Order: sequence, then structure tokens, then C-alpha cells
Amino acid sequence: MTLHSEIAAVTDRVIARSKAGRAAYLDLIRRERESGADRPRLGCANLAHAYAGTDEQRDLLTPANRMNIGIVTSYNDMLSAHAVYYRYPEQMKVWALEAGATAQVAGGVPAMCDGVTQGYQGMELSLFSRDTIALSTGIALSHRVFEGAALLGICDKIVPGLLIGALRFGHLPMVMIPGGPMRSGLPNKEKAAVRERYAEGKVGRDELLAAEIAAYHSKGTCTFYGTANSNQMMMEAMGLHMPGAAFANPGTKLRQELTRAAVHRLAEIGWNGNDYRPIGHVVDEKAIVNAAIVLLATGGSTNHLIHVPAFARAAGILIDWDDFDRLSRTVPLLTRVYPNGSADVNGFEDAGGPSFVIRELLRGGLMHGDTVTVAKDGMAAYGRKPDIADEALVWHDHPEKSGDETIVRTIDAPFSPEGGFRILKGNLGRACIKVSAVERDRWTIEAPCRVFADQAEVQEAFKAGELDRDIVVVVRFQGPKANGMPELHKLTPPLGVLQNRGFRVALVTDGRMSGASGKVPCAIHLSPEALGGGPIGKLRDGDIVRVCAEEGVLQALVDPAEWAEREQCEAPPPAIGTGRELFAMMRHHASEAEMGGSAMLAEAGL
Repeated sequence: MTLHSEIAAVTDRVIARSKAGRAAYLDLIRRERESGADRPRLGCANLAHAYAGTDEQRDLLTPANRMNIGIVTSYNDMLSAHAVYYRYPEQMKVWALEAGATAQVAGGVPAMCDGVTQGYQGMELSLFSRDTIALSTGIALSHRVFEGAALLGICDKIVPGLLIGALRFGHLPMVMIPGGPMRSGLPNKEKAAVRERYAEGKVGRDELLAAEIAAYHSKGTCTFYGTANSNQMMMEAMGLHMPGAAFANPGTKLRQELTRAAVHRLAEIGWNGNDYRPIGHVVDEKAIVNAAIVLLATGGSTNHLIHVPAFARAAGILIDWDDFDRLSRTVPLLTRVYPNGSADVNGFEDAGGPSFVIRELLRGGLMHGDTVTVAKDGMAAYGRKPDIADEALVWHDHPEKSGDETIVRTIDAPFSPEGGFRILKGNLGRACIKVSAVERDRWTIEAPCRVFADQAEVQEAFKAGELDRDIVVVVRFQGPKANGMPELHKLTPPLGVLQNRGFRVALVTDGRMSGASGKVPCAIHLSPEALGGGPIGKLRDGDIVRVCAEEGVLQALVDPAEWAEREQCEAPPPAIGTGRELFAMMRHHASEAEMGGSAMLAEAGL
């Protein structure tokens, strides 16, 4: 199928904008390739240190012609998605030996859970945990005793952080290895309803806790289609998984065999083989555009409007929100998965899953099919579904039709002819809005605003009945420089309740919303942020604000002369406690959201 002209045009725009940075990056990984696999060159004492902790494989590690795989793991047993990795390294060492390679745990990276920290001080460390993970990945791979790497991570900041760090070692072949979602518990729609009843005071804490535990009940990722599971969709589209690995449940034969196949494949694409595929070549401009396309086609998390530009920059590639906006007007919405529908990711997988979506996008010329992937057969392999037959891992073609057309559809009958994202512009700056779950009659909200400095103030005003009207809730000083750009997920229930009561409601913020946000229109990631002079700092209670996804407008309807004369409001003092003061340097140097909200990349000139 011929590539759609608009997909080609956006890709050409990304390639042209990235020309200098991508050339410098490819030159870097060429130089690293020439000097990077240093085991034959390292001093004997250096090698002895590297081998001392692994008695059982020391003799196998000594020959320099055997590939040594570095395992970078995000295991902890507090975070359900990453608790599954507990025994992966010991299994992977066995599977590496099967493939004529060795494996060592190169290092661990932190993995925090936004679900635990939502609404509390720890969320102000969340975005910068991505930079910390990238730095930790760099440290893990800095020993230069690995000819390839397996990256074990799933959730919100963990995958982007692993990828940013890994791409700075772009001469190494690497595979991302997910762990899969937990099996379905209490349906997400029922969980959300309990949250809204709790926000209204109709149920107590015991009922709410019981509902939450029934929803989040075992090891594996959460089952809604938020940032974590959007990560997995994108890694499929970028060709960094074994095909179809995203949503196989933990503890199954299929999950185990996909991980085993990933280790074997990593050995095949290694340093000295005939099929060398370094990650820096897999992640190119087309792969980045593919990631954006599947995000839009599935109504994925808005958090990736920050993460995709960030990890693209680590590979010398520049993609911006205008690119996402253009792609969204071209790419149809093919899925309805909670919060954009009632099904969870297990239902999505059963109905066809990521491979069905990729098959359809390729069939319609709506994504690049000629990219380099870790799979031998290229992107076409990611349009086939894995299964176990006669105890062996196999892939098969999908049926022509979806397994459930209420969850996933073909390109001939999409849920919407457009994806779920728009960019907003006006005298308040540039912002993103996700509209895939927003009813069309709420794409435009024009109402007086009420201004807050944090989400706790919003919740207090809601409980006091002060927001029961048509309203644009403004929450500012939530950007990367101000407080690390926490998600404002705790606002989802009260804003949803206000909308259910018949009021026309929108949110405007320089902060983030959760990947689980849905039916309320939210203008988020507003740039420039309030701290440092962003125009959101000029808003006053009662100003009329227009949020219009139809026209792409975000405007304070204030007389231009008065607007020009208004002074910025005073910023709150920097917060301390819960370790937030340790991240002051990252806040100070952070870039704007559209550039990835990263201090590390900004300081590196990326």
C-alpha cells in the first residue's frame, strides 16, 4: 500500500528539521561502534572485576567472541507492573546460554508508581524520575563489557527513561522486554463510578478502598489504557519488542516464550553476527512517526506528548506538537479502550490488540512499513499475533474482521476519521487536548475561570460547592520548572461530577493530566509555563476563557490593551520535603513541555 501523502509529508518535515542532530547522532554511534565493545581491549584487572560476581559463568564470559547481554531491570515488588521481573534475570541467563551468549544484570533503575503518588508530594518527583532512569541506564551500560542489552520496564516514565539512556549507547542492539498486564478485575468504568460517588460523599473510604483493590489486584500493569499500556503500543510500532509481546499476561506460557524469544533474537542481532541491528538505527525518524501514529490511532495517553519528543531527541530527532496535530487529522481512531471506552487492555488484546491495529494501519498506508525492527521480517511481523501451538511459539495472521467491533475496528469503519489529539494556540500559549473520549458538543467550552495554585485547592472548592456552575478551572505553577509537572489525576472525579451535573466544564493547566483522563476537556502542558512569565500567570478569577478543540484555540477573552498591561501573579515558594529539594537543579534547567520537559536533555544540547 502506498504511504498516505500527509504521513509522508509529516515524516519529511521531521527528517528535515532533524538533519543536523540526526547526522551528529549517527556519527556518535559510529564512533562508539568502533571503540565501544571493549572487552578485548580492557585490562585484565578491569575484566576480573566485571566477572568476579558471576562464578557460574566466568569461564563462558572470558572468550571475547561470545556476546554478553547487559540486563537493565526496573524490578521492585512495590510496583505491580515491575514485580513480575523478579526471576527474569536468572531465566534470561539460561536462555542466553541456549543462544550461545551470556547475560549479566548490568544495573537497576528506579520505578516509581504514579498510582501510589497521585495527589501527594511524591508526584512532584515523577517526571524527573524519567531523567533519573535515563541516567541510571547510562551508568549500567557504561562499563563497556556488553555487546547488547535487554531493557526490562513497562510503566509511565520507566520506558521513556530506559529508551533515552539506551539511545545514548545506540551502537548496541537492544530489545525492550515487557511483563504484561494483570488479568481483569473490577471493570474500570465501575471503579470510576465509585470514585465519583466518593467525591460526592455518597460512599465512604472503606467502599472506595475495596473498589480500588478489586481493580488493582495482582502483578502486572494496570488494565486501563493509560501511559503504561500506551508505552507498550508504541514499542510495538517502533519494532523494539518481539512482535505481539505487549499484552500477554504475566505467568503464562506465552509470556515466558516471548521473553525467551527476545533473548534469542538479541543474540542473533548482536555485535559479530550477520544481522547486526543497533538500537540507534532501529529508532529513526520513521519509527518515531510510527510511535505517534499508533498513539493517536488508539487514543493513547497525553503524557506521550512530552515523552515522545524527549526520547526522539536522544536519537537526534525533533518532533513537535504540530506534527502530532497534523497526524491526528489524518489517522483514524481504531480503538475504544478505557478511558475512551468500556473495555480494558485484556479485552483489547482478545479483540485483536496492537497487532490488529498495526495490520490495519499498514494496510491503509497509514504507517511506515519499511522500518528496521528487532524482528527479522520487519514491521509486517508486528501485524501478526503470537500464540503457543504444540508447545512452540508461533505467529499467525489475523482474521479479516475484528474480534469485537465495539473495541477495535478496521480502517474501513473507524470510530472516528481522526485521532484523539489537537493542539490549542492563543494568547495563553500552546497546549494539548485529548478529545478521543470527549463528546463533540463539549469540544468548545467558554466560561468564567477560577484560578488555583494546586489541585488540593480545587478539591476544597469543589467540596464547598463553589464550582457548581459553568467554569474553566485553571491550575497553574504546575510546569516542569515550578514543581516538576505532576499529574493532576485527582481532579478527574470532581470535574467529572460537575460535568455529570450538567455544567460546561474544562481544565486549563501548565501541568499534566493522567493517561487515564477522559471525558472532561483538558487543555494541558500549557507552554510557556507560569513560572518564568507564561501568560497563564496573568489570568484572574472571572476572566472568560475559551477552550476550542474544533478551532484549535485557547484564549483569554480579555481586552488586548488590558491584557498587555497585566502583571504576572507571584509564584509560590519552592516546596521542600519528600526529597523534592534534591531535584531543584532539574527543575531549574528543565525545558518546556513540548521539548520533553527534561533538564538532562536540555543541558546536553539535545
